[in-house]
Amino acid sequence: MNNKGRILIIDDEEGVRKGCCRVLQPQGYVAETAISFRQGLQKIQEDGFDLILLDVIMPDGKGIDLLEPILGRDPEAVPVLITGYANVELAVEAIKRGAYDFISKPFTAQMLLLTVEQGLQKRKLSMETKRLQAIERHASELAEAKKQAEKLSEFKSAFATMIAHELRSPVGAVQSLVRTLLRGLAGGLNEKQTEILNRIEIRLDSLLELINDLLTLAASKSLESEKPLQAVNLQSVLKHVLEHFNNDALEKQIALKCSVPDQVIKVEATEDGLGTILENLIGNAIKYTPTGGSVNLEITVKWDNVQVSVVDTGIGIPDQDLPHIGDEFFRAGNAYQCHIAGTGLGLSIVNALVKRFGSRLEIKSQEGTGTIFSFNLLLWRGE
Repeated sequence: MNNKGRILIIDDEEGVRKGCCRVLQPQGYVAETAISFRQGLQKIQEDGFDLILLDVIMPDGKGIDLLEPILGRDPEAVPVLITGYANVELAVEAIKRGAYDFISKPFTAQMLLLTVEQGLQKRKLSMETKRLQAIERHASELAEAKKQAEKLSEFKSAFATMIAHELRSPVGAVQSLVRTLLRGLAGGLNEKQTEILNRIEIRLDSLLELINDLLTLAASKSLESEKPLQAVNLQSVLKHVLEHFNNDALEKQIALKCSVPDQVIKVEATEDGLGTILENLIGNAIKYTPTGGSVNLEITVKWDNVQVSVVDTGIGIPDQDLPHIGDEFFRAGNAYQCHIAGTGLGLSIVNALVKRFGSRLEIKSQEGTGTIFSFNLLLWRGE
Protein backbone atom coordinates (compact mmCIF):
# COMPACT_ATOMS: atom_id res chain seq x y z
CA MET A 1 0.00 0.00 0.00
CA ASN A 2 1.29 3.48 -0.88
CA ASN A 3 2.46 5.85 1.86
CA LYS A 4 -0.38 8.38 2.18
CA GLY A 5 1.44 10.49 4.77
CA ARG A 6 3.61 10.42 7.88
CA ILE A 7 1.66 10.88 11.11
CA LEU A 8 3.06 11.47 14.62
CA ILE A 9 0.79 10.78 17.61
CA ILE A 10 1.92 12.51 20.82
CA ASP A 11 -0.20 11.41 23.77
CA ASP A 12 0.53 10.08 27.24
CA GLU A 13 -2.41 7.64 27.05
CA GLU A 14 -1.36 4.30 25.60
CA GLY A 15 -4.90 3.49 24.50
CA VAL A 16 -5.10 6.65 22.39
CA ARG A 17 -1.70 5.97 20.76
CA LYS A 18 -2.46 2.35 19.93
CA GLY A 19 -6.01 3.11 18.82
CA CYS A 20 -4.82 5.80 16.37
CA CYS A 21 -2.20 3.42 14.94
CA ARG A 22 -4.79 0.66 14.47
CA VAL A 23 -7.02 3.03 12.51
CA LEU A 24 -4.33 4.83 10.44
CA GLN A 25 -1.84 2.13 9.46
CA PRO A 26 -4.29 -0.14 7.54
CA GLN A 27 -5.28 2.95 5.50
CA GLY A 28 -1.72 3.42 4.21
CA TYR A 29 -0.45 6.00 6.71
CA VAL A 30 2.94 5.70 8.41
CA ALA A 31 2.17 6.25 12.11
CA GLU A 32 4.74 6.90 14.83
CA THR A 33 4.11 7.64 18.49
CA ALA A 34 5.57 9.62 21.39
CA ILE A 35 4.56 9.08 24.99
CA SER A 36 5.43 12.53 26.35
CA PHE A 37 5.95 16.20 25.55
CA ARG A 38 9.75 15.77 25.70
CA GLN A 39 9.81 12.71 23.41
CA GLY A 40 7.41 14.38 20.99
CA LEU A 41 9.62 17.48 20.81
CA GLN A 42 12.67 15.31 20.10
CA LYS A 43 10.94 13.48 17.24
CA ILE A 44 9.66 16.75 15.76
CA GLN A 45 13.17 18.20 15.78
CA GLU A 46 14.80 15.07 14.33
CA ASP A 47 12.32 14.06 11.65
CA GLY A 48 9.62 15.46 9.39
CA PHE A 49 5.92 14.66 9.66
CA ASP A 50 2.98 15.66 7.49
CA LEU A 51 0.47 15.72 10.32
CA ILE A 52 0.90 15.67 14.12
CA LEU A 53 -1.80 14.57 16.53
CA LEU A 54 -0.90 16.01 19.95
CA ASP A 55 -2.58 15.88 23.31
CA VAL A 56 -3.39 19.25 24.84
CA ILE A 57 -2.33 18.30 28.37
CA MET A 58 0.53 15.92 29.19
CA PRO A 59 2.31 15.40 32.49
CA ASP A 60 5.51 17.14 31.31
CA GLY A 61 4.04 19.88 29.13
CA LYS A 62 1.22 21.32 27.02
CA GLY A 63 0.68 20.27 23.43
CA ILE A 64 0.01 23.90 22.52
CA ASP A 65 3.67 24.68 23.27
CA LEU A 66 4.75 22.25 20.53
CA LEU A 67 3.05 24.33 17.82
CA GLU A 68 5.98 26.73 17.45
CA PRO A 69 8.67 24.03 16.90
CA ILE A 70 6.32 22.08 14.60
CA LEU A 71 5.55 25.04 12.34
CA GLY A 72 9.06 26.42 12.66
CA ARG A 73 10.48 23.23 11.17
CA ASP A 74 7.79 22.87 8.50
CA PRO A 75 5.27 25.73 8.00
CA GLU A 76 3.03 23.38 6.00
CA ALA A 77 2.87 20.69 8.70
CA VAL A 78 -0.65 20.08 10.04
CA PRO A 79 -0.96 20.07 13.86
CA VAL A 80 -4.22 18.62 15.21
CA LEU A 81 -5.03 18.89 18.96
CA ILE A 82 -6.50 15.97 20.89
CA THR A 83 -8.54 17.40 23.75
CA GLY A 84 -11.02 16.42 26.44
CA TYR A 85 -14.42 18.10 26.63
CA ALA A 86 -13.19 20.41 29.38
CA ASN A 87 -10.38 21.79 27.24
CA VAL A 88 -12.28 23.06 24.20
CA GLU A 89 -11.44 26.70 24.94
CA LEU A 90 -7.72 25.84 25.08
CA ALA A 91 -8.01 23.99 21.76
CA VAL A 92 -9.65 27.03 20.14
CA GLU A 93 -6.77 29.19 21.39
CA ALA A 94 -4.33 26.66 19.89
CA ILE A 95 -6.02 27.02 16.51
CA LYS A 96 -5.46 30.76 16.71
CA ARG A 97 -1.76 30.02 17.24
CA GLY A 98 -1.49 27.80 14.17
CA ALA A 99 -3.14 24.47 14.90
CA TYR A 100 -5.25 23.15 12.01
CA ASP A 101 -8.09 21.54 13.97
CA PHE A 102 -8.93 19.61 17.12
CA ILE A 103 -10.78 16.44 17.89
CA SER A 104 -12.36 15.72 21.26
CA LYS A 105 -11.96 12.55 23.31
CA PRO A 106 -13.43 10.08 22.91
CA PHE A 107 -13.44 10.09 19.09
CA THR A 108 -14.45 7.48 16.54
CA ALA A 109 -12.25 5.91 13.89
CA GLN A 110 -14.36 7.65 11.24
CA MET A 111 -13.83 11.05 12.87
CA LEU A 112 -10.06 10.44 13.13
CA LEU A 113 -9.77 9.42 9.47
CA LEU A 114 -11.89 12.35 8.29
CA THR A 115 -9.79 14.85 10.28
CA VAL A 116 -6.50 13.35 9.05
CA GLU A 117 -7.65 13.21 5.41
CA GLN A 118 -8.88 16.82 5.47
CA GLY A 119 -5.69 17.98 7.19
CA LEU A 120 -3.45 16.28 4.64
CA GLN A 121 -5.57 17.63 1.79
CA LYS A 122 -5.11 21.12 3.25
CA ARG A 123 -1.34 20.51 3.39
CA LYS A 124 -1.30 19.31 -0.21
CA LEU A 125 -3.25 22.35 -1.43
CA SER A 126 -1.09 24.73 0.60
CA MET A 127 2.13 23.23 -0.79
CA GLU A 128 0.76 23.31 -4.34
CA THR A 129 -0.24 26.95 -3.89
CA LYS A 130 3.26 27.81 -2.72
CA ARG A 131 4.76 25.88 -5.63
CA LEU A 132 2.60 27.78 -8.11
CA GLN A 133 3.43 31.07 -6.43
CA ALA A 134 7.13 30.23 -6.68
CA ILE A 135 6.69 29.41 -10.39
CA GLU A 136 4.86 32.69 -10.92
CA ARG A 137 7.61 34.62 -9.11
CA HIS A 138 10.24 32.83 -11.17
CA ALA A 139 8.33 33.52 -14.38
CA SER A 140 7.97 37.16 -13.39
CA GLU A 141 11.68 37.39 -12.63
CA LEU A 142 12.52 35.77 -15.96
CA ALA A 143 10.19 38.15 -17.79
CA GLU A 144 11.81 41.13 -16.07
CA ALA A 145 15.28 39.77 -16.83
CA LYS A 146 14.28 39.27 -20.47
CA LYS A 147 12.91 42.81 -20.59
CA GLN A 148 16.13 44.21 -19.14
CA ALA A 149 18.22 42.11 -21.54
CA GLU A 150 16.18 43.40 -24.49
CA LYS A 151 16.66 46.97 -23.29
CA LEU A 152 20.38 46.37 -22.92
CA SER A 153 20.53 44.81 -26.38
CA GLU A 154 18.64 47.77 -27.86
CA PHE A 155 20.97 50.19 -26.09
CA LYS A 156 24.01 48.25 -27.28
CA SER A 157 22.75 48.24 -30.87
CA ALA A 158 21.89 51.95 -30.72
CA PHE A 159 25.25 52.76 -29.17
CA ALA A 160 27.13 50.68 -31.74
CA THR A 161 25.18 52.32 -34.56
CA MET A 162 25.85 55.83 -33.24
CA ILE A 163 29.57 55.19 -32.73
CA ALA A 164 29.92 53.48 -36.10
CA HIS A 165 28.17 56.33 -37.90
CA GLU A 166 30.34 58.88 -36.12
CA LEU A 167 33.52 56.97 -36.98
CA ARG A 168 32.80 56.09 -40.59
CA SER A 169 33.01 59.64 -41.90
CA PRO A 170 36.41 60.60 -40.38
CA VAL A 171 37.89 57.17 -41.17
CA GLY A 172 36.74 57.52 -44.77
CA ALA A 173 38.26 60.99 -44.94
CA VAL A 174 41.62 59.79 -43.59
CA GLN A 175 41.53 56.84 -45.96
CA SER A 176 40.98 59.21 -48.89
CA LEU A 177 43.93 61.40 -47.81
CA VAL A 178 46.24 58.39 -47.46
CA ARG A 179 45.33 57.18 -50.95
CA THR A 180 45.95 60.68 -52.30
CA LEU A 181 49.45 60.58 -50.80
CA LEU A 182 50.11 57.08 -52.14
CA ARG A 183 49.20 58.18 -55.67
CA GLY A 184 51.81 60.91 -55.41
CA LEU A 185 49.27 63.67 -55.85
CA ALA A 186 50.74 65.61 -52.91
CA GLY A 187 54.40 65.22 -53.83
CA GLY A 188 56.89 62.41 -54.14
CA LEU A 189 57.40 59.78 -51.41
CA ASN A 190 60.45 57.81 -50.47
CA GLU A 191 60.34 54.04 -49.96
CA LYS A 192 59.96 54.25 -46.16
CA GLN A 193 57.10 56.75 -46.38
CA THR A 194 55.31 54.59 -48.92
CA GLU A 195 55.68 51.52 -46.69
CA ILE A 196 54.23 53.39 -43.68
CA LEU A 197 51.30 54.76 -45.68
CA ASN A 198 50.55 51.29 -47.05
CA ARG A 199 50.42 49.94 -43.52
CA ILE A 200 48.14 52.81 -42.48
CA GLU A 201 45.84 52.05 -45.41
CA ILE A 202 45.59 48.38 -44.39
CA ARG A 203 44.70 49.40 -40.83
CA LEU A 204 42.10 51.86 -42.08
CA ASP A 205 40.56 49.17 -44.30
CA SER A 206 40.26 46.88 -41.27
CA LEU A 207 38.75 49.67 -39.17
CA LEU A 208 36.24 50.55 -41.88
CA GLU A 209 35.30 46.87 -42.19
CA LEU A 210 34.64 46.75 -38.45
CA ILE A 211 32.52 49.91 -38.61
CA ASN A 212 30.47 48.55 -41.52
CA ASP A 213 30.00 45.20 -39.73
CA LEU A 214 28.82 46.98 -36.57
CA LEU A 215 26.28 48.94 -38.57
CA THR A 216 25.09 45.78 -40.35
CA LEU A 217 24.85 43.85 -37.08
CA ALA A 218 22.82 46.61 -35.45
CA ALA A 219 20.53 46.77 -38.48
CA SER A 220 20.06 42.98 -38.48
CA LYS A 221 18.75 43.20 -34.90
CA SER A 222 16.57 46.27 -35.33
CA LEU A 223 15.67 47.61 -38.74
CA GLU A 224 15.82 44.24 -40.49
CA SER A 225 13.57 42.62 -37.87
CA GLU A 226 10.87 45.20 -38.61
CA LYS A 227 10.67 44.38 -42.31
CA PRO A 228 7.94 41.90 -43.28
CA LEU A 229 9.05 38.73 -45.04
CA GLN A 230 8.20 38.70 -48.72
CA ALA A 231 8.80 36.74 -51.90
CA VAL A 232 12.49 37.03 -52.85
CA ASN A 233 13.93 35.68 -56.08
CA LEU A 234 16.83 33.55 -54.87
CA GLN A 235 18.59 33.38 -58.26
CA SER A 236 18.48 37.15 -58.64
CA VAL A 237 20.14 37.73 -55.25
CA LEU A 238 22.70 35.00 -55.95
CA LYS A 239 23.63 36.49 -59.30
CA HIS A 240 24.26 39.91 -57.76
CA VAL A 241 26.39 38.46 -54.92
CA LEU A 242 28.44 36.22 -57.21
CA GLU A 243 29.17 39.13 -59.55
CA HIS A 244 30.37 41.11 -56.52
CA PHE A 245 32.92 38.43 -55.56
CA ASN A 246 33.94 37.30 -59.04
CA ASN A 247 37.10 39.45 -59.12
CA ASP A 248 38.14 38.35 -55.61
CA ALA A 249 37.88 34.71 -56.68
CA LEU A 250 39.84 35.34 -59.90
CA GLU A 251 42.65 37.07 -58.00
CA LYS A 252 43.13 34.00 -55.79
CA GLN A 253 42.48 31.56 -58.67
CA ILE A 254 39.56 30.11 -56.76
CA ALA A 255 36.89 28.25 -58.73
CA LEU A 256 33.63 29.93 -57.74
CA LYS A 257 30.75 27.69 -58.83
CA CYS A 258 27.00 27.70 -58.30
CA SER A 259 24.60 24.79 -58.75
CA VAL A 260 21.10 26.24 -59.09
CA PRO A 261 17.96 24.53 -60.50
CA ASP A 262 16.52 25.97 -63.72
CA GLN A 263 13.13 26.93 -62.27
CA VAL A 264 12.68 30.29 -60.57
CA ILE A 265 12.94 29.89 -56.79
CA LYS A 266 11.10 32.35 -54.57
CA VAL A 267 11.70 32.18 -50.83
CA GLU A 268 10.32 33.87 -47.70
CA ALA A 269 12.93 36.46 -46.75
CA THR A 270 13.95 40.06 -47.31
CA GLU A 271 16.15 40.89 -50.26
CA ASP A 272 18.65 42.92 -48.23
CA GLY A 273 18.83 40.31 -45.48
CA LEU A 274 19.34 37.38 -47.85
CA GLY A 275 21.98 39.36 -49.73
CA THR A 276 23.83 40.08 -46.48
CA ILE A 277 23.79 36.38 -45.52
CA LEU A 278 25.19 35.26 -48.87
CA GLU A 279 27.77 38.06 -49.03
CA ASN A 280 29.15 37.09 -45.62
CA LEU A 281 29.22 33.35 -46.27
CA ILE A 282 30.71 33.58 -49.76
CA GLY A 283 33.09 36.37 -48.78
CA ASN A 284 34.37 34.33 -45.82
CA ALA A 285 34.70 31.21 -47.96
CA ILE A 286 36.90 33.06 -50.48
CA LYS A 287 38.87 34.80 -47.72
CA TYR A 288 39.69 31.57 -45.86
CA THR A 289 40.31 29.39 -48.92
CA PRO A 290 43.93 29.22 -50.11
CA THR A 291 44.90 30.09 -53.69
CA GLY A 292 43.79 27.45 -56.19
CA GLY A 293 40.91 26.15 -54.04
CA SER A 294 37.19 26.13 -54.72
CA VAL A 295 33.96 27.61 -53.37
CA ASN A 296 30.71 25.95 -54.39
CA LEU A 297 27.21 27.25 -53.83
CA GLU A 298 24.72 24.37 -53.73
CA ILE A 299 20.94 24.88 -53.88
CA THR A 300 18.66 21.94 -53.06
CA VAL A 301 14.88 22.34 -53.41
CA LYS A 302 12.70 20.22 -51.11
CA TRP A 303 8.93 19.98 -50.87
CA ASP A 304 8.40 23.17 -48.82
CA ASN A 305 11.86 24.70 -48.47
CA VAL A 306 15.21 25.18 -50.15
CA GLN A 307 18.59 24.40 -48.63
CA VAL A 308 21.44 26.78 -49.37
CA SER A 309 24.98 25.49 -48.76
CA VAL A 310 28.33 27.21 -49.19
CA VAL A 311 31.07 24.59 -49.53
CA ASP A 312 34.74 25.59 -49.53
CA THR A 313 38.15 23.92 -49.49
CA GLY A 314 39.52 26.42 -46.99
CA ILE A 315 41.47 26.21 -43.76
CA GLY A 316 38.51 24.73 -41.85
CA ILE A 317 37.55 25.30 -38.24
CA PRO A 318 39.15 23.54 -35.24
CA ASP A 319 36.74 21.27 -33.35
CA GLN A 320 37.11 23.26 -30.12
CA ASP A 321 36.11 26.48 -31.89
CA LEU A 322 33.00 25.17 -33.66
CA PRO A 323 30.58 25.77 -30.72
CA HIS A 324 31.61 29.44 -30.61
CA ILE A 325 31.32 30.21 -34.32
CA GLY A 326 28.68 32.92 -34.63
CA ASP A 327 29.42 34.53 -31.27
CA GLU A 328 30.04 38.25 -31.59
CA PHE A 329 33.72 39.12 -32.17
CA PHE A 330 34.79 35.46 -31.99
CA ARG A 331 37.30 34.19 -34.54
CA ALA A 332 38.79 30.70 -34.82
CA GLY A 333 42.34 30.28 -33.63
CA ASN A 334 43.72 29.21 -37.02
CA ALA A 335 42.31 32.40 -38.59
CA TYR A 336 44.57 34.42 -36.31
CA GLN A 337 47.52 32.13 -37.02
CA CYS A 338 47.06 32.65 -40.78
CA HIS A 339 47.07 36.44 -40.22
CA ILE A 340 43.77 36.78 -42.08
CA ALA A 341 42.02 40.05 -41.23
CA GLY A 342 38.46 39.99 -39.89
CA THR A 343 36.14 41.42 -37.24
CA GLY A 344 34.43 38.30 -35.95
CA LEU A 345 31.04 39.88 -36.62
CA GLY A 346 30.14 38.46 -40.03
CA LEU A 347 28.73 35.16 -38.79
CA SER A 348 26.95 36.93 -35.91
CA ILE A 349 25.12 38.92 -38.56
CA VAL A 350 24.38 35.74 -40.52
CA ASN A 351 23.07 34.01 -37.37
CA ALA A 352 20.70 36.88 -36.57
CA LEU A 353 19.31 37.03 -40.09
CA VAL A 354 18.98 33.27 -40.54
CA LYS A 355 16.97 33.11 -37.28
CA ARG A 356 14.88 36.02 -38.54
CA PHE A 357 13.96 33.86 -41.55
CA GLY A 358 12.94 30.94 -39.31
CA SER A 359 16.02 28.78 -39.81
CA ARG A 360 19.37 28.10 -38.18
CA LEU A 361 22.92 28.02 -39.45
CA GLU A 362 24.45 24.54 -39.60
CA ILE A 363 28.22 24.14 -39.78
CA LYS A 364 30.29 21.11 -40.75
CA SER A 365 34.03 21.57 -40.85
CA GLN A 366 37.35 19.79 -40.72
CA GLU A 367 40.50 21.75 -40.03
CA GLY A 368 42.75 21.84 -43.07
CA THR A 369 40.07 20.42 -45.39
CA GLY A 370 37.19 22.88 -45.61
CA THR A 371 33.83 24.00 -44.27
CA ILE A 372 30.15 23.71 -45.21
CA PHE A 373 27.70 26.39 -44.05
CA SER A 374 24.03 25.52 -44.63
CA PHE A 375 20.62 27.02 -43.89
CA ASN A 376 17.05 26.49 -45.10
CA LEU A 377 14.51 28.98 -46.41
CA LEU A 378 10.80 28.39 -46.78
CA LEU A 379 9.52 28.45 -50.35
CA TRP A 380 7.12 31.31 -51.00
CA ARG A 381 3.55 30.00 -51.17
CA GLY A 382 1.76 33.31 -51.63
CA GLU A 383 0.30 34.83 -54.77
